[in-house]
Amino acid sequence: MLDIRWIRENPQLLVEALAKRGWSSEESDATVSGLIEKDEARRAHLTALQEKQERRNAASREIGNALRDKNPDLAESLKAEVAGIKEFIQNGEAEGRRLDKVLDDALAVLPNVPLDDVPVGADEHDNVEMRRWGDVRPRPNWAREHFEIGEAMGLMDFERAAKLSGSRFTVLKGEIARLERALGQFMLDLHTNEHGYTEVIPPLLVRDDVLYGTGQLPKFGEDLFFTPHGEGRLGLIPTSEVPLTNLVREEITAQEKLPLRFTALTPCFRSEAGSAGRDTRGMLRQHQFYKVELVSITDQDSSIAEHERMTQCAETVLKRLELPFRTVVLCTGDMGFGARKTYDIEVWLPGQNAFREISSCSVCGDFQARRMDARYRGKDDKQNRFVHTLNGSGVAVGRALIAVLENYQNEDGSVTVPQALRPYMGGREKIGAA
Repeated sequence: MLDIRWIRENPQLLVEALAKRGWSSEESDATVSGLIEKDEARRAHLTALQEKQERRNAASREIGNALRDKNPDLAESLKAEVAGIKEFIQNGEAEGRRLDKVLDDALAVLPNVPLDDVPVGADEHDNVEMRRWGDVRPRPNWAREHFEIGEAMGLMDFERAAKLSGSRFTVLKGEIARLERALGQFMLDLHTNEHGYTEVIPPLLVRDDVLYGTGQLPKFGEDLFFTPHGEGRLGLIPTSEVPLTNLVREEITAQEKLPLRFTALTPCFRSEAGSAGRDTRGMLRQHQFYKVELVSITDQDSSIAEHERMTQCAETVLKRLELPFRTVVLCTGDMGFGARKTYDIEVWLPGQNAFREISSCSVCGDFQARRMDARYRGKDDKQNRFVHTLNGSGVAVGRALIAVLENYQNEDGSVTVPQALRPYMGGREKIGAA
């Protein structure tokens, strides 16, 4: 959530930021003007409420004076005035809460402001490649896509998954199931042992206010799965960014404890609303998938450097697996709702003869912290400040499985196990048909 004080003082900067994200000038102007009007109405009401409270206090003192002066008529008149003020204040407090909600609801759907060095563009075609790693070899004529490899082995079953759950689900068996498990364990060990992240096993079901804290609600509710719980509901996490980031919600963290770095391997659940017809074959876009997530909580001066560090941690996963990749910076039109800047890491998939996203690392500034009321305080600070939050895939396990199958496939249909995964595979060097 953006700071209304900043908006009030810098309305044109917000108009320009929304324009960079693809908003029309009319929509941007109207949105910013509407926000300022809502804030002015709220502030005017608060001023009137404060004036009435001051008058009530003064009138209460005047009642005492009137009684001492034996002026009962004046005292009764003042008592009537105080009673009217009390009713106004009572109603005014409810109106204040309503005006607060009106403003908060309007702020809740505004995206974050991009950093100045983010390239301006409309969509993924305007993203800028930063670097590449590894050799992208010509696609041999016998190369197949991951689902063809898995189905030929009899270890990847989409038909049975559809009988169980419908489309966009997969049943993995045998050595491919073990290979996916190995990938997740390898990533966790790398991030905890070498990169200094603390492993967490978080809840997979969370409350609405937790989803609101990281920006999934209210704007992206259609992308979520919910289940009834008591008199309300709980949402299945679309990413463990949600519970990991919210570990500091409504808390004040001492600055010397920052940065906090968390990692988790969890299933993730997404409805994939709006993706009909995209990646319908195979495992690229699933309703349920596993991902190792990286989350950092920093002070305001460290978040940019932490963003570079986090991206390098995710890149290290692919380097250890010896998978070719490229890192791109997303343009303003392709960047996520809560991000100020995002790096996507795209792994090479020979079966598709294309780079596909396997990790997305974003710095959010204090955007999520304001929604969570997560703050920190330095030794010499007179007031608390909002923390800065970052999140990144470290990496998507299912897509890493796809990349291993396609990059390590052999002409005879077997798949070589990457050296880094062999300790997790009982020393096996290849996997083949069941």
